[in-house]
Amino acid sequence: MSSLAAIITGMTRGELHLHLEGAIERETLKELDPALTDEELRSSLAYSDFLGFIHSYVWVNRKLRGPADYALIARRLFERLAAQDTCYAEVTISAGVILWKKQDLSAIFDALANEAARSPVPIRWILDATRQWGAEAAAPVFDFAAAHLTDGVVAIGIGGIEAEGPALWFRDLYAKARDRGLRLTCHAGETTDARSIWDALEIGAERIGHGIRAVHDAKLLAQLRDKNIPLEVCITSNVRTGAVASLAEHPVRKLFDAGVPILLNTDDPALFKCTLESEYDLAARAFGFTPQELSAIAANSLKYAFSDPLAVP
Repeated sequence: MSSLAAIITGMTRGELHLHLEGAIERETLKELDPALTDEELRSSLAYSDFLGFIHSYVWVNRKLRGPADYALIARRLFERLAAQDTCYAEVTISAGVILWKKQDLSAIFDALANEAARSPVPIRWILDATRQWGAEAAAPVFDFAAAHLTDGVVAIGIGGIEAEGPALWFRDLYAKARDRGLRLTCHAGETTDARSIWDALEIGAERIGHGIRAVHDAKLLAQLRDKNIPLEVCITSNVRTGAVASLAEHPVRKLFDAGVPILLNTDDPALFKCTLESEYDLAARAFGFTPQELSAIAANSLKYAFSDPLAVP
C-alpha cells in the first residue's frame, strides 16, 4: 500500500450523500433475482448520460419487490460500509419512488430500520421525494419523514430530474418540514445551473447535493462560503452521468479553493463503480488535494452531519 493510500485508508470519515438504491451491487441484484443474466445486467445498467442513468436507476428500483428485498440491500450496503471503515452514514431512501410503485412505505421503512439497528456502522436516513412529480406527490414523503424523526430519519430532500422540478415548487413543504424538526438538503446545480442552487438556498436547504454549477457564480460561491453551506460533491458520479464533460473539467478543486465547505461522497456507488476511498484517492491524484486537505474534507463529513455521529448508538 502506498503512503497516500495508507493515509486515506486511515482517515476517520463518514458519507452524507449515498443513495440506498444506487448502492446495490450486481451480485446483490442476482440475489434478488437469480434469473438475471450477465447480459441483462450489462444492458440494463449501461448509460451514457444523465437521463440514461435515471433509466438504469428506475430499472434497479423495479427489482425491489417489498420489505424483504429492501432489508437485503440495506444489509449488504452496511456490510460494505463496515468493510471500508466508514464511521457514519446518512443514507437516502427514494421514498417517492416506493410510493410511485404503490408499495408499503411503512413496512419497507420498518425493515430498513431493523437492519440499521443491527448495522456495525451508525446509520441515519434521509427521505427523498422525486421533484419532477411535483409538490403534491412529494407531500406524503415529507409527512412520513416527519412522523419518523424518532426512528432514525434526520432529513428530507428532493432528487430526480432537476430541470423538470424547480426547487421553488417545494417552498411550503420545506418550511413545514423545518418547523417539524427535519433537516433540509436538496439536489441542485448538478445538471442545470447556479440559479438552481440559489433556489435551493431560498427554500432553506442546509446542504446542497452536488452544487457544482456554483463555480460559475462568484456571488454564490461567496454566499456558500460565508453562510457555511457545504456541497455534497460526487466526482465520479458527475463524470459518469455527463454532468461534467470530463474529469479534468470537474470544479471540485476550484470550489475548495474558493473556501466553500466540501464533502466527498459516492452518490450511487454500485452504478458508478466507486467507493468513498476511491473518491478521496481521485481527489488527490486528479486534483492535487494534499493529505491535510483531504483530512479537512473528512472532518467535514462529521461536522456537517445532520445527526451527531458520536451520539448515534
